Amino acid sequence: MSGSTGERSFADIITSIRYWVIHSITIPSLFIAGWLFVSTGLAYDVFGSPRPNEYFTENRQGIPLITGRFDSLEQLDEFSRSFCEASMTIDRTYPIFTVRWLAVHGLAVPTVSFLGSISAMQFIQR
Repeated sequence: MSGSTGERSFADIITSIRYWVIHSITIPSLFIAGWLFVSTGLAYDVFGSPRPNEYFTENRQGIPLITGRFDSLEQLDEFSRSFCEASMTIDRTYPIFTVRWLAVHGLAVPTVSFLGSISAMQFIQR
């Protein structure tokens, strides 16, 4: 019973002209902001994830699998060193439309849009 607390019903909100005026601007702009965040490569830099061409280097073509039970820290350090060395020497050109690209955009764009809408709501309430 949404009327008992004095709140507007959901149907009243989504049929309001004001709702559609506000959201016809904010939703596309948040989508574009998320798109640019990922497509410029800033998302890779902020979260420290390797770019699609950095998963396998010329020196290491296999999966970085930790096999030793007692020397796992040494293996992890070795993988970290090889990744850092490779990231300094790799040319950062890669095909744009890949499965990873679609996966990253499919997750990052709605996430950034959601965070942007939450922060926008905080500014509207003040």
